Amino acid sequence: MEWTDAEAAAEARLGNRQAFRVLVERHTAPIFRLAFLMSGNEHDAEDLVQETFLRAYKHFHRFDASKAAVGTWLNRICVNCSLNLIRARKNRREEAPPDEPELNWLEQVAASTPTPERLTQSGQIGAMLGPALNMLTEAERTAFILRHYEGSPMEEIARTLGLKTGAAKQTVFRAVQKLRAALEPAWGGVRR
Repeated sequence: MEWTDAEAAAEARLGNRQAFRVLVERHTAPIFRLAFLMSGNEHDAEDLVQETFLRAYKHFHRFDASKAAVGTWLNRICVNCSLNLIRARKNRREEAPPDEPELNWLEQVAASTPTPERLTQSGQIGAMLGPALNMLTEAERTAFILRHYEGSPMEEIARTLGLKTGAAKQTVFRAVQKLRAALEPAWGGVRR
């Protein structure tokens, strides 16, 4: 049976494990992407995906389809788990393992025959992006990632962060401004 998210959620709330499995299969990839962007490494992202779905399963009785889509609800759980991890890292003052650079996604993005100049510039930006994202507040980082990496609409970002839409827009704007200022040395202030 092919369920929509709403139908699978309704069935899962009634205890149908197959319906919950459908939701897990459907949302694992986007939740992993979000977890990876928030945490900066694959191992933590895998743990965050498991934690997200475990919490969702335990608390599915709290899910209210009239307030949020399943994807939005799962995103919020993932963001909360990710922020807990980030806070724990800061409290322990841990750094990313040396063999796994923190938040260096630009190396993983495929490019069609990039020029040497572009490779150099991408490397510079990549080296600066992780620390720049880490300088953002939790809300700014989450809003930026949801908007610019996940392509989430502002209304969904607002619901995920528990903000009004205007405040979510301001949060994304502040994040972009801070990142632009932090990354400006990599492109010499020239906007393209």
